[in-house]
Amino acid sequence: MKKILTVLLLTMIIFSQAACGEKTVNEVPYTVDTINMTYVKSPLNVPSIVEKIQGDFEEAYSELGLDFAYFEITSGADQTAALASGDIQILNAVGGTSVILSAANGADIKIIGMYSTSPKAFCLYSSDDQIKSPADLRGKCIAGPKGTNLHELLASYLATTDMTIDDVDFISMDIPFAFAALESGSVDCALLAGPTAYNCSAAGYNLVTDGNGLIDGTILTATTQDFYDNNKDIIDVFLSVQQKVLTFIEQNYDEAIDMTAEETGLGSEVVEEMFTLYDFRIDVIDKDIVSLQNTADFMFSSGLIENAVDASSLFLDK
Repeated sequence: MKKILTVLLLTMIIFSQAACGEKTVNEVPYTVDTINMTYVKSPLNVPSIVEKIQGDFEEAYSELGLDFAYFEITSGADQTAALASGDIQILNAVGGTSVILSAANGADIKIIGMYSTSPKAFCLYSSDDQIKSPADLRGKCIAGPKGTNLHELLASYLATTDMTIDDVDFISMDIPFAFAALESGSVDCALLAGPTAYNCSAAGYNLVTDGNGLIDGTILTATTQDFYDNNKDIIDVFLSVQQKVLTFIEQNYDEAIDMTAEETGLGSEVVEEMFTLYDFRIDVIDKDIVSLQNTADFMFSSGLIENAVDASSLFLDK
């Protein structure tokens, strides 16, 4: 009898310890103790900058009994890899092309909502002011990041006169290197965005085209379906904070501009000018899904992904 009582007592202690060690809010368990989120301030991610300076996510998640940490990961491929590994739970500002590529490769990645669209922030510049049309680009050497909104911009621009990427000499290169190559004369044109594009314009280079009417420059927020299914209220808090920050920016515009200027090292007047190029919002509209599908189709036809992707399947199943 003593043995039976001892076993029962040990069992009760084990279950009691397990229950004490489990973080709960309203008796809902979480699968993590810390929310790890990407922080991307470039090209001009004002909401991310404001919420980081104010500590909005730290405060909101502490109310759930959770810790919070930022990780500055700017590469789309590295972002989606970190999400797939479970090292990051939320991607706060990831390119639509990166989401599509990850999904095409079979990863569990789902869109939470929009972050921004900014077609005019994505640009193609040349050192020759006589380049004014897609036909003028034939045979030209063009540098820019492959598999991105900028790559899609080039392809869309060429397609307006039935040309393709094969009609130019396209070299895959990150934005800062592409600008440096343009400055050195190593390439004829460079695909640029954000402050680099602004600086290129200020230096007097020829704007061949921007993304207006060609691409939307879609940036998103994302997580995994598995994480959402097991931590719905964590994602709900994320959306709540995002909306709170957008409202703050609208009501405290000058303060938000000053925060961004300090964080980026840009002048307030430059930030104000660039800010007009961005539409920051979380709501998804039909046009966004159409735009994502166009991007997915472009990536498939260009051989950037092996499997076709249905854009409507990329969103969280709530």
